[in-house]
Amino acid sequence: MQLKVCPIDEYNARIILGWRYEPPYDIYDMGLAADDEADVAEAVAYFFANQFYAVLDEETGELAAYCSFGPDGQVPGGDYSEAALDIGMGVRPDLTGRRLGEQFLATAVTFARQTFPTQKLCVTIAAFNKRAQRLCQKAGFVEVDRFESENGRRPFLIFMRDI
Repeated sequence: MQLKVCPIDEYNARIILGWRYEPPYDIYDMGLAADDEADVAEAVAYFFANQFYAVLDEETGELAAYCSFGPDGQVPGGDYSEAALDIGMGVRPDLTGRRLGEQFLATAVTFARQTFPTQKLCVTIAAFNKRAQRLCQKAGFVEVDRFESENGRRPFLIFMRDI
């Protein structure tokens, strides 16, 4: 699969809001009621305000993932005092667990390197998400912190790497 990163548009933002993951990954669901247009409009506006990008399959033009760059990738309760660009990412539910993560992460890292003036990258991962942890470690990220989130008291890990 060839991937292309481009600014998110309203159409793709609305698609992401409808993604649903199997437990325990359902903590990544956006959790919106699709019939509440005010909530959906507010969530779409959040995508535009927080540097979200669509990751498209170049061959089909279909949305395959999304990534964000900046504070959206942070989880309240973590120590983000070290200067780094936070990366958040979500993969279309039917594409998870298919060994495509390396390609998605490499695409996001390359885009960050080409687009943002930063020396370090940071990802925050739920402690149960061993797949994402292994993926990031394989890509050169190193664990630098563990904490419990302020809302929900879930354990998270912070990983960093030089760009």
